[in-house]
Amino acid sequence: MALNYIWLAFFLIAFLVALVKLIFFQDMEVFPALMNSTFNSAKTGFEISLYLTGIMSLWLGLMKIADKGGIVGLLSKVIGPFFQRLFPEVPKDHPANGSIIMNFSANMLGLDNAATPLGLKAMKELQELNPEKDTASNAQITFMVLNASGLTLIPITVIADRATLGSVNPTSIFIPTLLATFCSTIVGLLYLSFKQKLKWDLVMISYIVGISAFILLMVMYFASLSPEALQVQSSLISSIAILSIIIFFLLLGLSKKLPLFETFVEGAKEGFETSIKIIPYLIAMLVGIGLFRASGAIDYLTNAMAWLFATGLNVNTAFVDALPVAILKPLSGQGSRAMMMDIAKALGPDSFAGNLASIFRGCSETTFYVLAVYFGSIQVRKTRYALTGGLIADVAGAIAAIFIAYLFFY
Repeated sequence: MALNYIWLAFFLIAFLVALVKLIFFQDMEVFPALMNSTFNSAKTGFEISLYLTGIMSLWLGLMKIADKGGIVGLLSKVIGPFFQRLFPEVPKDHPANGSIIMNFSANMLGLDNAATPLGLKAMKELQELNPEKDTASNAQITFMVLNASGLTLIPITVIADRATLGSVNPTSIFIPTLLATFCSTIVGLLYLSFKQKLKWDLVMISYIVGISAFILLMVMYFASLSPEALQVQSSLISSIAILSIIIFFLLLGLSKKLPLFETFVEGAKEGFETSIKIIPYLIAMLVGIGLFRASGAIDYLTNAMAWLFATGLNVNTAFVDALPVAILKPLSGQGSRAMMMDIAKALGPDSFAGNLASIFRGCSETTFYVLAVYFGSIQVRKTRYALTGGLIADVAGAIAAIFIAYLFFY
């Protein structure tokens, strides 16, 4: 229900802002711009879905091999106790556990193309356990919120874009992004614990402390590298990780004497079917977001926040130049990318605003996109507090990013 109101709000706010610009500023181009945005966004939604079809067919085909090869049993032994506390509704040996773990792993490595199909497969498997098919279950909300928190160990795409923009040190945002995204994930987890009364026993605390220690060690290691070595190694680690996963899945299937090709095709067919279901949900969300952006509503919101911080709170407003990226990221990944690149071109990729814009982009997820695609793929209409949890995690990541950026770059 909340998603319905927010989607409607995009249209109404965009129309009202455009009307004000037409009446008071005689902006004759604003309504044609909205119309162009509508058609372009619809086209983009279809193109994204079409692109996802190939990626999803690949990964769901591989996941079918892994599933039949016994990946769930292996993963459950390693991280099962922690997941049993995060997802108490999911049986210990259910296939959803494997998909969830693989999705989180792909997200942490910044492998968006791999994470999305794995996430859609996880939502489909969680839906099998959902007693109310049109209402999000606790497990689905937990999965969505933790996805929206955007925990990323290596922000490969952001680093690559900074290098393209001519940054002297494109990897300088690696550690700040890691710290900011870790903050957003912890806040998201705390919110879920409050809403779902999750148990924080010794096992849960041990895993959290262990994960925190692992991230700290990673930060210490990468901090010891030169900028050139950091960029090379981060890209190398991601590439080796994803290829190793594929080879491991195939060897796992071979050890169980599975017909690899036929099993892959079986899973790939599921990827195609899921992609078709996504199209209307994705187009609807992208059209609303496109109108909101094309109307100029984000510019007005940014200017209002700059005034509030400067005059009302007497706060240093250096961060406001990068704020549009934080506002756009939950709405549109491509929108936030375009805004980050615009800021970098205008102010410099290594300026304070350029660095902070990069951190904003890397420390959160496209929450509305994830919500629309993940729940749309399984026809869940009542998302309960999933959106609230995702946005709380996004806000926590943005606030952390601001403080961390001042610490590292100001």
